[in-house]
Amino acid sequence: MAATGIICGLTCLCMIGMILWKPQVKVRGIIFDTYPGIALLGALLLLCTKLLPWKEYVDGLTADTSVNPLKILILFFSMTFLSVYLDEAGFFRYLAGVTLGRAGGSQKKLLWYLYLTVSVLTVFTSNDIVVLTFTPFICYFARSAEIDPIPYLVTEFVAANTFSMVFIIGNPTNIYLATSAGLGFMPYARVMILPTLAAGTVVWFVLRLLFGRSLKKDISTAVEHSELKNKTAVILGGVHLLTCTILLVISSYAGFEMWGIALGAALCLIVTTLVASRIGNFRPKMIGRSIARLPWPLIPFVLSMFALVLSLNRSGISSHIAGIMTEGNPIWVYGVVSTISANLINNIPMSVLFSTLIPGDGVMGSKMGAVFASVIGSNLGAYLTPIGALAGIMWMSILKTTGVRYTFARFTKYGFCVVIPALLAALLVLSLVLS
Repeated sequence: MAATGIICGLTCLCMIGMILWKPQVKVRGIIFDTYPGIALLGALLLLCTKLLPWKEYVDGLTADTSVNPLKILILFFSMTFLSVYLDEAGFFRYLAGVTLGRAGGSQKKLLWYLYLTVSVLTVFTSNDIVVLTFTPFICYFARSAEIDPIPYLVTEFVAANTFSMVFIIGNPTNIYLATSAGLGFMPYARVMILPTLAAGTVVWFVLRLLFGRSLKKDISTAVEHSELKNKTAVILGGVHLLTCTILLVISSYAGFEMWGIALGAALCLIVTTLVASRIGNFRPKMIGRSIARLPWPLIPFVLSMFALVLSLNRSGISSHIAGIMTEGNPIWVYGVVSTISANLINNIPMSVLFSTLIPGDGVMGSKMGAVFASVIGSNLGAYLTPIGALAGIMWMSILKTTGVRYTFARFTKYGFCVVIPALLAALLVLSLVLS
């Protein structure tokens, strides 16, 4: 038990250290993330020392259960491919241009339109895709318009990590926690819509209070409206994403598995794009570019963290932690602890671990309260520090490459101001919904 705890603890500490010190390394011109390698080393150490038998790990990967990490990865990567494909077709950049153009010369209108657009897009895609797409565009526009980019960057990041709670597909942490509790698309959405709206409303007013003074200057630079790169590809991508979302909505009633629906939609999009490219006058290069942009480091990271969680279960450490957390109201205990834990070990390993800490009693009682509170913590925890979510790590990396100075301390300062009222609002409404 002690050896397992030491290895898991050191692995998490080393991951945090690398995220803060050197999140990426360049080898022969190729950039690699460092955190998946640390997680992989920790998992291999557990397997090689037989603290976690190889057979037990393989059985866990191949088990026909809702928390099978392979199914979860297929679901997430398939949905991400659909979103990235639309981005490669120029849809998100076009939408960003339209959004900025509607604001005219008012920064206050611009902030509102940006918040609204990011929120809606995140609901139907994912927070990571929206952050990756909108962040460079905001930096470019703010530089050309000679306005402070920080209010818009913070607003974009907060909106993306708030409205990613609405649907199960908005964040891989949602998928892991919800499927571990046996929740389908609609049972999940019915509960999470109101807490998300509550958090989103509170967040908007907090952002206006934080940045109200800096929005008084009018925008003098006209917005360059970008045209859609490939209208055929946008239509194909939009139809497949919409169809996939509708099928996911009815999956819990029809008995379909969500990972199968998402994978089928992604494969169908590839085939229809190849057919359309033969008929039309465009090359299907966006398929390859979309596949290249998928978050491939997430695969070794999730599979390695799954090994760590299995070892914690096997040693009895998880049961001990779960016993401590059963004290008090599960919604408030799991909501607060998951938010803090996400910023200690990142929200993905936190969600993998918390899926084993959920109490087993009740259908809509303490079990569901703990599940949904953990989902809220895994999303809103991203506000507090860049460690809280992969979106935060990527966001900070993009800001460095675009020349925007945004320190760890500044991230935490704004995050602290936003996360407390947002978390309180979401957990309070969740309590009312489940009561």
